[in-house]
Amino acid sequence: MTKKNVALFCIVLLITGLPLWAQTASPAQHEEPISFVGMKVDDLVRRFGPPQTVYAARGAENWQDDVVFVYNEGDFYIYRDRVWQIGIKSVYGIKVGDVKAVALLVLGEGAQDKGDYILYPLSGSAWPLSLCVNFNADRISAIFVYRPDY
Repeated sequence: MTKKNVALFCIVLLITGLPLWAQTASPAQHEEPISFVGMKVDDLVRRFGPPQTVYAARGAENWQDDVVFVYNEGDFYIYRDRVWQIGIKSVYGIKVGDVKAVALLVLGEGAQDKGDYILYPLSGSAWPLSLCVNFNADRISAIFVYRPDY
């Protein structure tokens, strides 16, 4: 690599804000979407107002069907009277459209690469939580925070 190419590469990294190291602490420490999982429907509506859209998400089995409230903040999947999963556009510096390497780099050693998705266990909640990053053609296509015990 020439000096010119190295300089150009460094400028691109600085402009895009791509971290140069994996996270050592859990990224869940200061992220609000995690606090939305477990929220009651009435608290959700009180906080964000009426949803922009409501739709049914079909699961493989009838018992897996969800009602989904759509807000700018994300898609909130409801089971009974609580949010159990949230579909979001970005979290921890990872956003839909990024390449897979960005998610792996940001999440670090705790990330479990499953091929077309990454699982990352989240701590610091009253119940188990996971981050799931889905890929299509090596690009992030969806990001979910959810309770794996549901």
